[in-house]
Amino acid sequence: MFVPVAQQYHQAFVQIPNLRHCLPAFNPKQPMLSWGHLLFSDDSALATQSAVHYVIVRDPYDWVLARARFFLSDTFQGQMDHLKGGRVSIEEMLNMMIFGIYQKAPTLNEIYTHNSIAWLGTGIKLVRFEDVIKHLKILNTPAAERYFTDLLQPVLKDGVLPDDWRKRLEVGSDRKQSGTYRENLVGLTSELPDELPDIQKRLVEYAAPGLRHMLGYY
Repeated sequence: MFVPVAQQYHQAFVQIPNLRHCLPAFNPKQPMLSWGHLLFSDDSALATQSAVHYVIVRDPYDWVLARARFFLSDTFQGQMDHLKGGRVSIEEMLNMMIFGIYQKAPTLNEIYTHNSIAWLGTGIKLVRFEDVIKHLKILNTPAAERYFTDLLQPVLKDGVLPDDWRKRLEVGSDRKQSGTYRENLVGLTSELPDELPDIQKRLVEYAAPGLRHMLGYY
């Protein structure tokens, strides 16, 4: 909501398999706003050399639940149909999200390692999903203005938020526009807890020791 549509790269959701076709998005002579799931690699490091690069992460505890909801819904189209409709317990599904599914889904550790941890220390700006949500809930406070001014510096004219910045954020964060927001998932019949059970929290720490600490979750 802070970058004109004409300066946004809509041709594709940028990922490693299509990265070479998406290189125009990173042309420093004509900078564009793009987004995707960009694994850390030689190609992605070279492609983003001149880009302002945000890496957005979510608390692994909540990510496990969100991933399970998505995979168990009909919104997700892939190799998970055999797990839907209560064919496995919720606890079994959560463990699969943590440890992966052989030849079908990578582990939590693999996803976080290549999508976030490996980018640390390279000049990227790490953004925690929870911090964004926290400040969206207090938009009318000086703390929110300071947070979003810092967050959006690269796309702000003269480094100053426009007068309608709160309205832009409200429109851009509208959950009704998200296909993966839990209430918008199609065909989700399994009821998952709002908080990851204690045993699965311990399994996350076993599967990816130090991960949450590295990302600033304490």
